[in-house]
Amino acid sequence: MASTATTAHATTATDMEVRAHEDHHASLRLWLRLLSCSTRIEDTIRQRLREQFGLTLPRFDLMAQLEREPQGLAMGELSRRMMVTGGNVTAIVAQLENEQLVQRQAHADDRRSYTVRLTPAGRRAFAAMARDHEAWVVELLSPLSERQQDQLYRLLGALKGGLAPQPRHSQDTPAS
Repeated sequence: MASTATTAHATTATDMEVRAHEDHHASLRLWLRLLSCSTRIEDTIRQRLREQFGLTLPRFDLMAQLEREPQGLAMGELSRRMMVTGGNVTAIVAQLENEQLVQRQAHADDRRSYTVRLTPAGRRAFAAMARDHEAWVVELLSPLSERQQDQLYRLLGALKGGLAPQPRHSQDTPAS
């Protein structure tokens, strides 16, 4: 009985759409549906990464950034790309470095600045994770036909194109 209650709570927690009512504007209902789908997919991927690889999604994301840049990335660039603080990146890099999946190297010009690269072991581990990750995404989107996925991709592209990027507010800058 407890597992049913836990499952029901987890489903409600990730189903933002339950907040919407028929009298709400269609745009609000659509936004909540998009948020719900995104959260469910992300939660499933987080759980599978943890269960199958003992890895968190932020650690996977950092490795994915490094996999795309064989020469490595500066810590600040990793922070910018992942949209997290430098402290978060430092902690993730330290964990991955302890597991010998990444290496940190000081810049020759500035000993306070580091470049991070995947190690050969990190590349091999990430390749296996990336194959599974792709299979999970394919599985999670399988309720839609290929045609429906193409259509949704185009529609979301139009939406994305119509959304102007908003300036990021620094955590150090008080909101007006």
